[in-house]
Amino acid sequence: MDIATLEKKYSKNTAQKEVDALQKKLTKLQGNSEDLSKLSKDLAYFSDLARNISEIQRKIKSLKDAKYMVENESDHEIKELAIEEIETLESEIESLDQEIQSMKIARRFSSEDDSKSVILEIRAGAGGDEASLFASDLFRMYNNYASTKDWEVQLVESSISESGGYKEVVAIIKGKDVFKDLKYESGVHRVQRVPVTESSGRIHTSTASVAVLPEAKEVDIQINPEDIKIDVMRASGAGGQCVNKTDSAVRITHLPTGIVVSCQETKFQAQNREKAMALLRARLYEKKRQEESTKRDSLRSDMIGSAMRAEKIRTYNFPQNRITDHRIKKSWFNIEAVLNGDLEEIINDVREGIMTQLLQETEKSERKS
Repeated sequence: MDIATLEKKYSKNTAQKEVDALQKKLTKLQGNSEDLSKLSKDLAYFSDLARNISEIQRKIKSLKDAKYMVENESDHEIKELAIEEIETLESEIESLDQEIQSMKIARRFSSEDDSKSVILEIRAGAGGDEASLFASDLFRMYNNYASTKDWEVQLVESSISESGGYKEVVAIIKGKDVFKDLKYESGVHRVQRVPVTESSGRIHTSTASVAVLPEAKEVDIQINPEDIKIDVMRASGAGGQCVNKTDSAVRITHLPTGIVVSCQETKFQAQNREKAMALLRARLYEKKRQEESTKRDSLRSDMIGSAMRAEKIRTYNFPQNRITDHRIKKSWFNIEAVLNGDLEEIINDVREGIMTQLLQETEKSERKS
């Protein structure tokens, strides 16, 4: 640990100046709840940052004092105590430094959409019936994970294959910070395993695509009634009691963009229409986000965009009980637990890994310029 570098790095606590300035702004603020929310979030961030910087400054001073004691103290017992204190302080300083960097990374690459609910879309890719079964496994994984977070999952649209898996499944996941947790799940997921239908024990490779879109409210996306065409029809199904005898299924076409969405998951036309409109808003909002992203000539936008749409982001290798995320080049060895919803560690590791890469690339670009 280079104590001189750290001492220089944390020689000033500029975060405390931000805290003082934000507190003054809050006392003068009147009425606007959005401004109040933003200022409150900023104040919470800078308060935590200022506290951590003050703490690391204090520990760096204590470390310097302990090292001075080791070099100049003649009493053997006091020297031993100082050496032990140095080890403890170095560990604590390293942890604090990492925590401060994590805070800065998280803030720098946060999105105004992070707090939103999401539209989750999973589609079977290459691999036939096995791909649809894998898509079903992925949906079960996210559904179970949502339960651990107290999120609500509402099915919007689904298409079931002959094997009982999902050709396609679309759902709304409502809750706090859903997009923040799931946004890096978008991309192609690959599975390597022996299908239940494979008699020779040969390993197959199949894929499914995952798209996570922030849910858009009416204030985010204004849809002109004249721009949409709404069709109602009877829901399709397996026959018998499974088929509605009323026109409850809804299909909405957005004429300017050609985007088509549908919902037939409930027996009530109004509910299906509401879910279909939510899906349409999310698709239009994502289209708007991507268009704005291409206009911004910045490394951050490019990196986040590619990270969220990257091909083959993750492989689930059953023979080796290994899950590998190819973006951060890290593996975990607990496939069954993960597919049953134990996803927290992977989500946290991927988010931290991608944001660290983004920060490193941004700093490299800034140094070049």
